[in-house]
Amino acid sequence: MNGKDSIRGAIMAKAMCSAAILVVALASGGQTAPGGFTAAQEGERPRPATVTVDFSVVAGPVKPMNAVNNGPVAPAGVRQHSNFDAFKAARIPFGRTHDTSEYIVFGGDHAVDISAVFPDFDADEARPENYDFAVTDAFLKDMRAAGTEPFYRLGQRIEHSARRYNVWPPKDFAKWARICEHVIRHYNEGWAGGFRWNIRYWEIWNEPDLVLDMKENRVRPKTWGGTPRQFFDFYETAAKHLKGRFPSLRIGGPGAAHLGPWCRDFLTEQKKRGTPIDFFSWHVYTHDPRRMAELAGETRALMDACGYPEAESILNEWNYVKGWKENYHYSIAQLTMQKGAAFTAAAMIACQAEPVDMLMYYDAMPDAHFNGVFDKTTLEPLKPYYALYSWGRLAMLGTSVAATADMPDIYAAAARHDDGRRAVFLARYAEDNNFTASRPVTVKLSGGAFPSEVSAHVTDGARMQTETTLWPASAHELTVQMPPNSFMLIEYGVRKAGQ
Repeated sequence: MNGKDSIRGAIMAKAMCSAAILVVALASGGQTAPGGFTAAQEGERPRPATVTVDFSVVAGPVKPMNAVNNGPVAPAGVRQHSNFDAFKAARIPFGRTHDTSEYIVFGGDHAVDISAVFPDFDADEARPENYDFAVTDAFLKDMRAAGTEPFYRLGQRIEHSARRYNVWPPKDFAKWARICEHVIRHYNEGWAGGFRWNIRYWEIWNEPDLVLDMKENRVRPKTWGGTPRQFFDFYETAAKHLKGRFPSLRIGGPGAAHLGPWCRDFLTEQKKRGTPIDFFSWHVYTHDPRRMAELAGETRALMDACGYPEAESILNEWNYVKGWKENYHYSIAQLTMQKGAAFTAAAMIACQAEPVDMLMYYDAMPDAHFNGVFDKTTLEPLKPYYALYSWGRLAMLGTSVAATADMPDIYAAAARHDDGRRAVFLARYAEDNNFTASRPVTVKLSGGAFPSEVSAHVTDGARMQTETTLWPASAHELTVQMPPNSFMLIEYGVRKAGQ
């Protein structure tokens, strides 16, 4: 997790990254440009909204928008205090192994990080006895048992303590890369009593650009204690070595904290050096789903202009944040409640139509400061969990279809399956807390027809994944009432056994 300002600005990429025009303004308090839709603008009576869905117009696959950071709490053989069943039910496609070592249940300082699995950097990296895989093995086994594929972050967790231990540049970049090679061999090739799990995504480091003040970074770095040039050298060394050893795997990074000049310089320099980048990972915390979607387009444009048009764009940290200063406590409270739930649903829907390949919610680890999906004490699902769960239901159908909404606080996505199943995912979200009345939303269908009744699950201020039956006005029209900060998944059609 980071303590960065969100970004307010625009990236305008030309044909070459060196000629890209980059305008970035760091917002005081971390606020992004608001959506501009307020209760005062609308007046006392909510205007009706129309959602248009055309099941005959394919919009590509339903993307993995409900991936997360971290995995289920499932101690080996002891699941009486666990969120394993709920985690599995949400059909989480990927779990990123970042900040895992902050949670004692996952193994604490012995989990995932390179300093954990290879605790003595001066030891011989070719010898299995110098590695400690025990708790990381157990953590990843539980994640895979829940149907979630690990997305392995190679590097270190963020550090906030009085002394920094493991965020400094490794003293031998080539050796660090060879250590990572052996970690990959353990999980994918069975080395050192390991596995053949075919973990596809391997991310080099996390937020090396978090602290941009180099004087401060030399004293109290949070994620990378070196200079940008040192990181560029480090990344080149690691990426070239790992891609050379494992050409079929997805090697990428660096989990950028700020979408600004540092990213442009990083991508430009790596392209100049011929460094392979299979995916570019980046982060944003905001209270505006539409700004989040805009940033997806701007990031894609920058990647293309810098010479990486084939690389995946992966937003692998995101959550609701209104501000990092005066609004910080408000933000971390809201992200666990209905506003955070509606934001989560709206953000996934908004990004489905944008050029971003995956979203990874930060964080599904119950003890994390920015966990909004599981109660820290009981491990029971909170309302934002059901946004991820609903997306898992939508993704199960496979094919995304055209869906649009004509009001700024209404978000819509829809999907179909070849067996006849259909689903429409609706969210209503606005930052303004002065909206109080429900908005009538009419769903109009093309390329298909509603049956006489459909099933919906609704989450709002009073309900949490509450099942209800809806009766369409006709085969092509259904009207629902959506309270402020709510979402619902409408499903109908043939279902196969067990689904």
